[in-house]
Amino acid sequence: MAQALHIGMVAPPWYDIPPRTYGGIEAVTAALVGGLRARGHRVTVIGAGRGVDLRTYDEPPSARIGEPFPEVVHAAEAARLLRGLDVDIVHDHSLAGPLTAAGRLVPTVVTCHNDVSGELGDYYRSLGEDVSLVAISSAQRARAPDLNWVGRVHNAVDAAAWPFREHKDDWVLWLGRLSPDKGAHLAIEAARAAGRRLKLVGRRTEQVERAYFRERVEPLLGPDVEYLGEADGALKSELFSRARCLVLPLLWDEPFGMVMIEAMACGTPVVALRRGAVPEIVVDGVTGYVCDTPAELPAAIEAVSALDPHAVRARVERHFDVPVMVGEYERIYQAVAAAPPARPRRPLPLGR
Repeated sequence: MAQALHIGMVAPPWYDIPPRTYGGIEAVTAALVGGLRARGHRVTVIGAGRGVDLRTYDEPPSARIGEPFPEVVHAAEAARLLRGLDVDIVHDHSLAGPLTAAGRLVPTVVTCHNDVSGELGDYYRSLGEDVSLVAISSAQRARAPDLNWVGRVHNAVDAAAWPFREHKDDWVLWLGRLSPDKGAHLAIEAARAAGRRLKLVGRRTEQVERAYFRERVEPLLGPDVEYLGEADGALKSELFSRARCLVLPLLWDEPFGMVMIEAMACGTPVVALRRGAVPEIVVDGVTGYVCDTPAELPAAIEAVSALDPHAVRARVERHFDVPVMVGEYERIYQAVAAAPPARPRRPLPLGR
């Protein structure tokens, strides 16, 4: 057993821990916290709403997601709360929180949950060695190799908590945020070309999501395409376990994609375009199919009947289960906590 640590875990402010419906980062954070505590570490969770130890907001400001002030207020309050804790290391999953890393004596590990090739990469680059960055996929890390990376840890799910089902229904599933880069319209077209019904499940909270749904998705709905709204945990489990496959025609290089391992944990294969971390997660011809063009999707939807659901689930158990993720983070914490700082850490002068 490695040395037990006291970890200050800073979650984003937008959803409960774990989330009631949407919230991939929050789901990963909750799983990580549970796994670390099971291994004897002390974890103090700072976040909003339910499931945290110290609150920055009594209720998560979910309706304001995308606005800057909830994020900034959350970061400032989290920094204040951390000053009252005797922690060995801080693990920050929020956007603005890493700005406060230089003002504390203990090291800060930051998991990068989004694309780091643009302004977010510039942001982390400016923070330099004040933060130790963890990538969630090799594809993500390769997009900005010069950042202060200390490791790569794939996201994970509690595989045992997802219901395995060997025999599937005949419809296919698309699930995610109704953002243009998630390709819901391509999933509809692919399922229709394959002659399969599609169940569409997604959040449309932000303005861009509502506009995309209205302009690109809603006109394609019909008897063979059913929009179910946003799913809670129980509905997600049922849909993932029953679907013939999950169709994910991504139009951007997504750093990970939780829906893929959630579906696979249920023994449900994934049909996706070759973008971002998809080839790291889906083993082509074993746990699904990785397609190079949207034109290949319909044939792949038909071909999934040849795949073994047991092999699909086994992939998650071996590579994307919570104990795997926890062990990798534990090694990173130990290494970062033991390493001498690049420059002496000292509180920032905040006034006379």
